[in-house]
Amino acid sequence: MSKAATSKLGEFLRAHRARVDPTDVGLRGGGDRRVAGLRREEVAVLAGVSVDYYARLEQGRERNPSPQVLDAIGRALRLDLDARGHAFRLAGLNPALAPDHARDRVHPALLRLLDAFPTSAAYVLSPAFDVLATNGVAAALLAPFGGMTNMVRVLFLHPQAREIFVEWPTLTGNVVHALRLNAGQHPNDPRIRSVVAELRDASPEFRSLWADQTVRGLTRQFKIFDHPVAGRIELTYQTFDVRDAPGQQLLVGTPDAGSRSAEALAYLGAMHAPA
Repeated sequence: MSKAATSKLGEFLRAHRARVDPTDVGLRGGGDRRVAGLRREEVAVLAGVSVDYYARLEQGRERNPSPQVLDAIGRALRLDLDARGHAFRLAGLNPALAPDHARDRVHPALLRLLDAFPTSAAYVLSPAFDVLATNGVAAALLAPFGGMTNMVRVLFLHPQAREIFVEWPTLTGNVVHALRLNAGQHPNDPRIRSVVAELRDASPEFRSLWADQTVRGLTRQFKIFDHPVAGRIELTYQTFDVRDAPGQQLLVGTPDAGSRSAEALAYLGAMHAPA
């Protein structure tokens, strides 16, 4: 890495260090802090490197940081995937980064967005199809599954799944094909590996679908529910990728305006509304 490149990396790290609120990483703020953000020694401790090493990196005197060290520093500075990738490129490294735990955290703006669909079932899925967040309507719609929050496990292991999902064979094929696509895009995701291993052992249907090697992302879908409380509900689903958390997807299921399904969904939402 050239001297100019090390200077740019150091500038980048210093700028992002100044943006981290110490309280966000479990440190005390205020007091005798004379500069904004974290101190160099705090970043070093959080990243598991020596203070001298980190100082040399910021000062442009360390020209060969390893991918593991730079990734640890990026996590300590709470860099998202885009910023971590940029740091790698500044260091002359290939930004082949493993996902961080942000994939399982729903961005606050997205949580607020869920409530912008009061007449639709809206929820956020992880790459392994864990339900990370729902609005009230979606929570009511999924209530019969008793707290089982991984939709692949729901489809193949819950005793009521084949009754509630009227077009179960079509839906399971779509989900497994999308899960295989996610597995290819996120090969180091331990949750995907865990779900796949469990379902291959537990479900012959999943095992067969997984073996056919089909990959296809979730797109516009039509789903029919036979809900044990509200009866038949027909929804058209749109799927949106979440830019702030690569791998997460926002699903929004909407009934036709004025339909029986719209009335049933409103009834469910009212039943589960906070008192």
